[in-house]
Amino acid sequence: MSTQKLAGKVAIVTGASKGIGASIAKHLAAEGASVIVNYSSSPEGADRVVKEIVASGGNAKTVQANVSKKAEIERLFAETKKAFGRLDILINNAGIYQGQPAGEITEENFHAHFDLNVLGLILASQEALKYFGPEGGSIINISSVVSTLSPPGMAVYNATKSAVDGITRTFAKELGARKIRVNSVNPGLVETEGTHTGGFVEKFDTFIAITPLGRIGQPQDIAPVVVFLASPDSGWITGETHYVSGGLR
Repeated sequence: MSTQKLAGKVAIVTGASKGIGASIAKHLAAEGASVIVNYSSSPEGADRVVKEIVASGGNAKTVQANVSKKAEIERLFAETKKAFGRLDILINNAGIYQGQPAGEITEENFHAHFDLNVLGLILASQEALKYFGPEGGSIINISSVVSTLSPPGMAVYNATKSAVDGITRTFAKELGARKIRVNSVNPGLVETEGTHTGGFVEKFDTFIAITPLGRIGQPQDIAPVVVFLASPDSGWITGETHYVSGGLR
C-alpha cells in the first residue's frame, strides 16, 4: 500500500516554472500526485521542473497558459483532463509583484497586478469547480505576509494579497458543501529568482532583522505546508490563512 499522501491525485500548479511554484510542484509529485506544471513565458524552466520530477519517479507535464486570460485558463484545465483524467488540487501560485511609491502608481501597474493576482485566481478557481469530482478538492492560494504587514512602496501588490485572503475565506464558506476546501499560504520574504531580479536583495538584511527566526525563507520552506493542505491530513481545515514567514507578521 502506498504511503504517499497524494497517490492517485492530480494537481495544477500555476506559475510553476521557478521559485515557490516549482518547489510546490516537485513536493506534490514526491507525494504521488500527477502534476501539471503551468508556465506563461518560461518553457525552459517548466521543462526543467518536469524533468526533475520524472527523474525522481514522478509524473508531470507542462502546459503553457497565461492565467490572467479566461480562454487560456479553460485550455489549461482541458489539457489537464486530457493528460491525467481528473483534477483534485489547484495551487493558485502565479503572480507578479512590482513596487511603486504612492505617487507613482499607474493604471497599467494596477491592472497588471489585479488581472493576474486576483482575477486570474478567481477565474482559475471557477474553472476548477467544473473539474472537481463528488469527492471534492483542495484549492490553495499563495498569498503573502504583505497582506497584513503592508510594507511601504508596494500598495498595489499588498492590496492584491489582502484580496486573496478575503477571497479564500469567502470561497471556503461557499464551497464547503461540495467538500472543496480553500486555504491560503502566506509566505514571508522568500529567496527566489523573482526576489533577485525584482530588486529585493538589498532588503534582505532589513527583513532578516524583523523576522523572529532570523533568516530569509526558501521555496522548500513553503512547499511542505502546501502538501499538507492538499492532503487528507488537513481534511478539517478550510478558510484559513497560514503564515509561513519565520514569525514575521
